[in-house]
Amino acid sequence: MFIGEYTHTVDEKKRISLPSKFKAELGKKVVVTRGLDNCLFLFPHKTWALIAAEMSKLDVKQADARGFSRFMFSGASEIDVDSMGRILIPDYLREFGDLKTPVVFAGVSDRIEIWNERRWDTYKKRIESQADMMAEKLGSIGIR
Repeated sequence: MFIGEYTHTVDEKKRISLPSKFKAELGKKVVVTRGLDNCLFLFPHKTWALIAAEMSKLDVKQADARGFSRFMFSGASEIDVDSMGRILIPDYLREFGDLKTPVVFAGVSDRIEIWNERRWDTYKKRIESQADMMAEKLGSIGIR
């Protein structure tokens, strides 16, 4: 499980070092794709395979299912983790996430989100201010 928040820089060759707490669980190959809220989602290869299998069950007759599948799969890229624990995110994904230095890695259970630091700070402040309300809504549907 991925938890925690870590800030890293993008080096001159556009590589980003993965947080050391995440490296062992990630392995040597990861999948990065467009995420929600203009961040990137990073998955261990084995987790991506499970997600892909579930998404392949979506009904192609449903426009939302087709659109979301296209969003996730067409944006996905398999990336090798180098011997120093760095990844090179393709330009189109860095542009989507507006990833400039520094970037934030946020552990979110089975995935890692990669954020533009300013965007993350803004998002985090908004979510923190709404945490009580969100907890109440989740509690009303039986989530404790």
